Amino acid sequence: MIALTLAEIAEAVDGRLHLIEDATADVVVSGPVTTDSREVEAGWIFVAKRGEFDDGHRFAPSAVERGAALLIVEHELDLPVAQVVVADSVDALGALATEVVARVRALGRLRIVGVTGSNGKTTTKNLLRTILERVGETVASRKSFNNEVGGPITMSELTETTEFLVAEMGASGVGEIARLVRMARPDVGIVLKVGLAHAGEFGGIEQTVRAKSEMVTDLLDGDVAILNADDPRVTPMAGLTRARVVTFGLGDDADVRASEVELHSRGTEFTVTVPGGASARVHFGVLGEHHVMNALAASAAAVELGVPLTTIADALEEVTLAERWRMEVQGGRDGITVINDAYNASPDSMAAALKTLAQIQAPGTRTVAVLGEMSELGEFSGEEHDRIGLLAVRLGISQLVVVGQGARRLHISTINEGSWDGESAFVETADEAFDLVTSYVQPGDTVLVKSSNSAGLRFLGDRLGEWFA
Repeated sequence: MIALTLAEIAEAVDGRLHLIEDATADVVVSGPVTTDSREVEAGWIFVAKRGEFDDGHRFAPSAVERGAALLIVEHELDLPVAQVVVADSVDALGALATEVVARVRALGRLRIVGVTGSNGKTTTKNLLRTILERVGETVASRKSFNNEVGGPITMSELTETTEFLVAEMGASGVGEIARLVRMARPDVGIVLKVGLAHAGEFGGIEQTVRAKSEMVTDLLDGDVAILNADDPRVTPMAGLTRARVVTFGLGDDADVRASEVELHSRGTEFTVTVPGGASARVHFGVLGEHHVMNALAASAAAVELGVPLTTIADALEEVTLAERWRMEVQGGRDGITVINDAYNASPDSMAAALKTLAQIQAPGTRTVAVLGEMSELGEFSGEEHDRIGLLAVRLGISQLVVVGQGARRLHISTINEGSWDGESAFVETADEAFDLVTSYVQPGDTVLVKSSNSAGLRFLGDRLGEWFA
């Protein structure tokens, strides 16, 4: 974080400064900022956030013991450290991030990229960070820090020499992306895809579209909106923004497009073409055609920021893993491949993973899909689990293993299809799934593990990966 005095921080967050002993308001603090007391090191700022199940104020003593230089709290605590008392600590975190961004922007060097969409945000952010780090100091969200807490924590990491901020912006309701945009308005705003991920929380697909469009509605004339040309819910957003629109996709009409896409069990190859006609062949170490779309979005943003295509292609080839538990290729013994994609799941990402599994199947080998629940779909849950089950049948997946009651309807839909005879099995637990898969798999087979994070199958994927290592 940039250096700020205690007085400047208190003013930025509209708080009351509480000092101890002989301390003065002009003491300089430079963070970093966190809401997790376990992360705190000497000189950090700890924000005591009230949560649904706990209260961060309980962990403030631990933060002080670990060396916190400042607490941002909602009530004064009897602790020997400077404190800024605010009405709402989450609002204060956002206000502090806004101040940091404004001060770094004023130096004239910073360019901001915002990334949103129902799927692919973290992957696209990681790819763009890898590209931009080659040309300048870059700050990007850690893990999936993309909400009202994670977003401003990332923004507060800016320094006076930061050239690029890549901000992943997620939402579970209308207005949340707009809030993040107000903290750090992007020079380049990316909308990847609008699907049914979290549709239950949004209240329907129309509300999801409205929420994701907040990424581009406040962009200015000199900004750039990067939109998915292959998504009919995203392309109309071109009419909602004053920014110049750049599209990406697999079709010939996209400004940044991929052609000659080839999928292999250990990655993907494609040719990327950018405005002006320049092209490059990319040997992409991330598996799946859907990740090619994320690479195109990152490439489009990088081109708009002045990065040469050769640098972009080289950076993409450096990436071998989109993110932990996202199409992560494991295994290897006897030619057995395990694809652990169980960090999260929506109908779109589940379908994309299954299609990838079918596409990379080698002649004479079999495919196994271990699938768990797709959560947060609300009223769409039943029909979407049905749809995925039928897709598995149509794709000819050799063996389906459905885990947990939340996904049982997926299993029922496959056996009701009538064309299978025992190719779908239902088990209650990950342990049962492990026993079933390890007894079934033969040399050369490919296993996909896919579910929402809440189903916990990512650990099953790791276990299978280690077993077949």
